Amino acid sequence: MLLLGRPTDTETMKCNQNHSNTKMILDKCKTVLMLSSVVCTLAVVISLHKLLYYEVKLIRPFSPIPMGLYGNHLEPFEEISPINNNPKKQDKARDSEAVVSLNAALEMKRNGKADKAMKLFQHAFALSPKHADILNHYGEFLEDTQKDIVKADQLYTLALSNFPEHTGALMNRQRTASIVENLDREMLRKIDDKRDALLSIPENNSALRRAKKEAYFQHIYHTVGIEGNTMTLQQTRSILETRIAVSGKSIDEHNEILGLDAAMKYINSTLLYRLRGITMGDILEIHKRVLGHVDPIEGGQFRRTQVYVGGHIPPGPSEIQQLMAQFLEWLNSEDALDLHPVRYAALAHYKLVHIHPFIDGNGRTSRLLMNLLLMQAGYPPVIIAKQHRHLYYQHLQTANEGDVRPFVRFIAQCTERTLNLYLWATSEYSHMVPAIGEPHILTEAFDDDIL
Repeated sequence: MLLLGRPTDTETMKCNQNHSNTKMILDKCKTVLMLSSVVCTLAVVISLHKLLYYEVKLIRPFSPIPMGLYGNHLEPFEEISPINNNPKKQDKARDSEAVVSLNAALEMKRNGKADKAMKLFQHAFALSPKHADILNHYGEFLEDTQKDIVKADQLYTLALSNFPEHTGALMNRQRTASIVENLDREMLRKIDDKRDALLSIPENNSALRRAKKEAYFQHIYHTVGIEGNTMTLQQTRSILETRIAVSGKSIDEHNEILGLDAAMKYINSTLLYRLRGITMGDILEIHKRVLGHVDPIEGGQFRRTQVYVGGHIPPGPSEIQQLMAQFLEWLNSEDALDLHPVRYAALAHYKLVHIHPFIDGNGRTSRLLMNLLLMQAGYPPVIIAKQHRHLYYQHLQTANEGDVRPFVRFIAQCTERTLNLYLWATSEYSHMVPAIGEPHILTEAFDDDIL
């Protein structure tokens, strides 16, 4: 009877085992909790690091529209250059003449007659602009006599894009690539300094408001002018301010101006301060406003037919949807966002206009997307002067041939000139752009227009 309440050895062992299991489970829970805490802490640290690293996200966006500019209108056409559907066959006679000119240029270079050599190199290049030997020797000449390593590097790169195994161009390119990259970074750093100076000006500064208004008119005037619009700056300003038609000008030209105005205001009010990435719908909405007044059916719609643009034949209509999806994937990728904002915006412009997804309005839509990305990074919308239209298309063609860097540099230079316009107009900050007069800030000649 007395033994009924005593636990057996088996029961004691079970109790000890249960206690051990409970302790083991508790220890595992503690370990899991500790590891979870460590992982959460690391996630917070990484998130803070990324937030601090992507300083572009912390920079105040640049709103291009001053108070008092209102309205909501839309637009039409885009100039398309005549096309040669059949690629031109190689002209052996011209190549032979180009090689003779090259040999003569090398002889003049050896004799120290740099001026005559330059003319002969230019003649050879004009006759055969894809001949690898001509490009390589021309680059060496520019590097040796003109000390122009950037143009020389462009020629080496072009030679390799046409003949990847060219030994001389390959050796030269390996030597110049890092030097040119450092020069490009220094150029972008100077542009950033001017951007920071502009952002330091209070938004309520009266000179800044006047500068924004003037730059807004200039931007629309030059952007439509690139496409062949014949309106003067005064007429463009009048249309935007009064909405009254200008006699002697076509409806299409009026609608180009109103369409760009509507698209800029849509960007300023809807997309500029948004934190999420760019979507397909955003690009279609921009295009809808660019083209809507003249062709409301095609506005905001991908093209359904083949188009031809100068020497470039864009992808067929069946490829557009996939190519645009790939473009947007790149546009919102970390690799793209890691780029300097000017490089990022210029590459976005080039990639979109290369796809040419719309029947019309591709150039304007691509420039608007570029300016959206620049404004989100604190830069004003870049003004590409209509006087430099030939350089703009020339650098796009060079990008199609395999070297996009000249186009990026061109956009960077236009960005700097736009910043100069703002800094010059706000006299308190004009020390950033000494000795620049107002008529020449945007339209003075570029130094690098040999290609």
